[in-house]
Amino acid sequence: MISGEPGVTVPDGTLPAPVRRELEGTIGRLLAPGKGLLAADESFSTIGRRFEQVGIASTEASRRAFRELLFTAPGIGDQISGVILFDETIRQRASDGTPFPRLLEERGSVPGIKVDLGAKPLALAPGESVTEGLDGLRERLAEYRELGARFTKWRAVLVVGPGLPSDNCVSVNAHALARFAALSQEAGLVPIVEPEVLAEGDHSLEQSYEATLRAQRLVFAELVAQRVSLEHMLLKPNMVMAGLQHPRRASVEEVATATVRTLRSTVPPAVPGVVFLSGGQTPTEATAHLAAMNAAGPHPWVLSFSFSRAIQDPVLETWRGDETKVAEAQAVFAEHARLTGLARRGPAGRDVS
Repeated sequence: MISGEPGVTVPDGTLPAPVRRELEGTIGRLLAPGKGLLAADESFSTIGRRFEQVGIASTEASRRAFRELLFTAPGIGDQISGVILFDETIRQRASDGTPFPRLLEERGSVPGIKVDLGAKPLALAPGESVTEGLDGLRERLAEYRELGARFTKWRAVLVVGPGLPSDNCVSVNAHALARFAALSQEAGLVPIVEPEVLAEGDHSLEQSYEATLRAQRLVFAELVAQRVSLEHMLLKPNMVMAGLQHPRRASVEEVATATVRTLRSTVPPAVPGVVFLSGGQTPTEATAHLAAMNAAGPHPWVLSFSFSRAIQDPVLETWRGDETKVAEAQAVFAEHARLTGLARRGPAGRDVS
């Protein structure tokens, strides 16, 4: 038997040995020292908003061009261990005809895929949502594996406010995350479990802490109930911080301390790694918070990153759809990825993984 939550055990050996070895190999690559993940899995609406802000029309061609800029950046495999793709992106090809998943593998980055179908309004729960996509997921996972994916991601969204998130919202999303994780492991894919407490709002750091604590506790209880192997998954949580509209921004040390405290209260040591999202933070803030958390180590898990905007926004600002700016934008990408990778190091410059 192996341990999950304190006092809870789950049967050992639920995954065949070859599957365990493959998942362990993928996790080893994703958590490689000095590297982290790039989340390039924006939905059509999300990337459309980001393109609009810099004057780019969101089309299949422009989205493909931006992703190719990122994926062909010189030395991407030296800084980015894995890339989370969107359904459209995993089916696209580079301008030379190479499928994006193969392109990433050739450059040393593991291709992954976002498999949820987005957050939808939760019935009888005004202001809250549940992430959908479990129907037909087993078949979609098989297809994504054939396309080259070696890990998956599912995002749940939790809002902080008066009486929010409700116990019902936390419960249904935790259950869906656990079912997704079990199906992913069954398919030989490493699941990245993402219960995100949103940064939008005027809530305090303390309210963010309480919501994150509740969410992660219930997520791990559901993971154990669904017989998910904790050794063969990754957690992608938010950092614990006050809402973006709160009048007081917490210090780097306060954010790092609250986030590590949450992890130590909820995440079993069996989980190999935590790859943070950067929601609502500038590149400088996200990197500083990650560096402070690692400086407070050692920890029982690798603390790394799975950033989207914190790495991509400066690149997009430089490129703006201009083909003559590709090399310059790629240099910006490489530098931000390098600086974020350095945040995995402790106070003596030693990689804590």
